[in-house]
Amino acid sequence: SCLNFLFFLTVANGLATKTPHWTNEPLKANMTLMSILTNQISEHWDVIVVGAGHAGCEAALAAAKMGCHTLLLESGHKTVALMPCNPSVGGLAKSHLVYELDALGGTIGFVADATGIQFRTLNASRGPAVRATRSQNDKVAYATLMRSIINNTPNLTLLEGVEVTGIAVKAGTNDVLQGVTTAKHGLFNAKTVVVTAGTALNGTIHIGDQKWSGGGDGRLAAQQLSQSLKELGLDTFRLKTGTPPRLDPSSIDYMATEIQSGEARAPLFSWLGELLRQQKCSTWNNLQPIEEVFARLPASVVSIIRGALPQECSTWNIFTDSVMADAEQVPCWSTHTTPVVHQVIKENLLRSSLYGGSIIGTGVRYCPSIEDKIVKFSDKESHHVFLEPEGRACGSLIYPNGLSNSLPQEAQDAMVRAVPGLERARFVSYGYAIEYDCFNSLDLKHTLETKAVPGLYLAGQINGTTGYEEAAVLGFMAGVNAALKVRDTAPFILSRQEAYVGVMIDDLVTKGTNEPYRMFTSRAERRLLLRQDNARFRLLPQARYLGVAPHEFLDESAALSDAIAAEIQRLEQTRLADGTPLDRYLARPEVSYVDLPASAKHTLPVVAEQVELAIKYAGYIDQERRQAERAAQMDRVVIPEWVDYWDINSLRYECREKLSRIRPASFGQAARIPGVTPADLSVLSVVIKRGKNNIMRP
Repeated sequence: SCLNFLFFLTVANGLATKTPHWTNEPLKANMTLMSILTNQISEHWDVIVVGAGHAGCEAALAAAKMGCHTLLLESGHKTVALMPCNPSVGGLAKSHLVYELDALGGTIGFVADATGIQFRTLNASRGPAVRATRSQNDKVAYATLMRSIINNTPNLTLLEGVEVTGIAVKAGTNDVLQGVTTAKHGLFNAKTVVVTAGTALNGTIHIGDQKWSGGGDGRLAAQQLSQSLKELGLDTFRLKTGTPPRLDPSSIDYMATEIQSGEARAPLFSWLGELLRQQKCSTWNNLQPIEEVFARLPASVVSIIRGALPQECSTWNIFTDSVMADAEQVPCWSTHTTPVVHQVIKENLLRSSLYGGSIIGTGVRYCPSIEDKIVKFSDKESHHVFLEPEGRACGSLIYPNGLSNSLPQEAQDAMVRAVPGLERARFVSYGYAIEYDCFNSLDLKHTLETKAVPGLYLAGQINGTTGYEEAAVLGFMAGVNAALKVRDTAPFILSRQEAYVGVMIDDLVTKGTNEPYRMFTSRAERRLLLRQDNARFRLLPQARYLGVAPHEFLDESAALSDAIAAEIQRLEQTRLADGTPLDRYLARPEVSYVDLPASAKHTLPVVAEQVELAIKYAGYIDQERRQAERAAQMDRVVIPEWVDYWDINSLRYECREKLSRIRPASFGQAARIPGVTPADLSVLSVVIKRGKNNIMRP
């Protein structure tokens, strides 16, 4: 709605006038614990979100924007929206998730745009289906802005320093949700609860032969909460991730490395980021009068913004350190490991937590530690190491991407200093591995609600995923579905045919995972339909249904969609002098939209891009749409709740076991379960047609 758009701009202006250099002080003082305990602990919250990481922030913001009385609980202080690993957003397939989340009304894309220090397009030389955007971010600025947005969102209360110890159910039951229990402050009642505790669940940090309890990045472990979830009957397993050391930037020999710069014009993730970039003056430091900015904003919101802005705010000097104001991007640098590095690791391999036997959890396959690289890719003479600043400010620590490890400290010293450019590196902190509890995603519905306890949702790394982007979209989906449950409204589910979000959730709840799940374009069957460049258009109906995204954005998307369709139709009906239709001419590999006659050129680049892609890939897109519709038809065939698979003797034992464990909602989902064959589906179809009382029992 308008208010969603307004609070972003209000926050932006407030940051400019009150905290122009990204301090750690929030705009609005967080409600004190005493105030909550005195006035609101007996209150019945609509939604309680446990954990203020990337999943928790998106869940809480989504629920609050949908009108739910929302409480966000965080055990630490100043630990909201931390980036405990690499401070970056996006990457291959991950950026698809960010664009989809922005299209639906999420927040990570805008915060990444506002705090990005370098932006690049990955796979730029490849087809549009696999291109991706990646930003390097200022980790302090990111957390500060996200916290400010949370503090300025209506219906949302952030309460820090509260350790949640369990999920409360009504006495005498194990499945009637009551709220959450806390270590020192008793019970908080809630209609729904979203748990987004990340790596804190029974977290253990490992460095060499040392280990201790912790959630990572200075956070406490949530041991009692993990035990409480187990007692509700949820299946658990251990996973492992890790992080490299952090280095003093002044101790690095940059001349021995290769510089990596960002793109001249930063590719942004969000509509709002692009809007603010378009509204800037030639230099935002010139304090452009706010009235001049109002003249370029949608008229429908100007009067409300004027009333919402602080009285002293008469200039538009916001985000002066942002690429949205054409601020200079910060370079990264690349180097590599050497045979000496590999030898140090081999000599200390059994002293690492990973290979010394301390860790039992499964690590990230597609983001392996340096120990794993040396063991599993022993034929490689070197591995890339990227030196990435954690912020824009001078003195920001360096994140050596590629050196994640759990070696003893002295081994880390020797290993790092054998890397070209890092011979004199000074450690600010050492790398470590973290092992934590996850809960089997097969115990979840597509809404991310647990099957065991209605109203209880799990989102983020607790589901077995890895990455900020995966966590953010899972949090958003859990938050909106919790809000819809409070409203007693139909749930919001995206299918595999509609979004990468739908692909990931369907993978998790249908197939499960026994290792940290990372999104890839190869996981999606409809890659050509689910591009990041068309997310706002293909998800427009779903975004309107939710009503979380600003209506100006939705209206603009609808207008652009109409313009794209009209231009395609015009090209189909317009011919060159030789009689060739313009759409057929544009379909030629050597022709681009800018090569069309001047009269055919559209003034909006986004329209031109979508028109060209739609025409050049028309045959493939049509084929994928037909396949998507066939798959959607299977998903529309609902399996009744009364089906007891163990009673269907005609099904193979493996099939009965898996169908009983997962309890698919539709024939489409059942078909995607490993081990379920077309013959099994035929038997199931016959059983359902016969009805509840006509099952042939063994």
